[in-house]
Amino acid sequence: MLLKVPSDIPVLCAATLSVNPCTALRMLTDFETLAPGDSVIQNAANSGVGQAVIQIARASGIKTINVVRDRPDLPQLVERLMALGADHVVTEEMLRKPEMKDIFKSTPKPRLALNCVGGKSTTEMLRHLQPKGTMVTYGGMAKQPVMVPVSAFIFRDVRLRGFWMTQWRKDHMQDQESVAGMMDSLCQLIRRGQLSAPACTEVPLQDYRAALEASMKPFVSSKQILLL
Repeated sequence: MLLKVPSDIPVLCAATLSVNPCTALRMLTDFETLAPGDSVIQNAANSGVGQAVIQIARASGIKTINVVRDRPDLPQLVERLMALGADHVVTEEMLRKPEMKDIFKSTPKPRLALNCVGGKSTTEMLRHLQPKGTMVTYGGMAKQPVMVPVSAFIFRDVRLRGFWMTQWRKDHMQDQESVAGMMDSLCQLIRRGQLSAPACTEVPLQDYRAALEASMKPFVSSKQILLL
């Protein structure tokens, strides 16, 4: 399915529009009915999807608790995510600490958790989900299984779901109205300055090998954009 991108959308936003922002919007709207003041918790918050989640949630009055891996430039990363509209940024290690209680003095426990990592990060994030809340898994960066305590099902009735943007598009092949409506919603956010492209590095097409190498480095949040 081909969709025209409006000419007033910046090039970098247009180049990164079809997957990450769409994934973020679908996960924020398709699994829980969130209202202004509600909260969402997500890991891999510095990813392209994570950055889009922060901005789309902010535009809807939804608070975000954002989990990232510890790294040498953590203060700079926290500053960048807060500038996008993040309410809280914590490391995976902080998820296990009593200080998390301080966050929930001003922010309600999340009804929705977005998982792109798996392993311990997911297990710890799930502990902070509201009873009857939903965790949506859309990636597995840690290459480890999603481990959920039995008590989370029995005593808190949490729901585990999965999401893949490619499958959503296949399911809506004949529903161009839904697809066009999704794209229009995102373009409106871009026009209002509420959704920007993730951090990008523009690379001439002939230097594609350098872009591939850069994309494989750890702790790199920048998208490699090939310029024709």
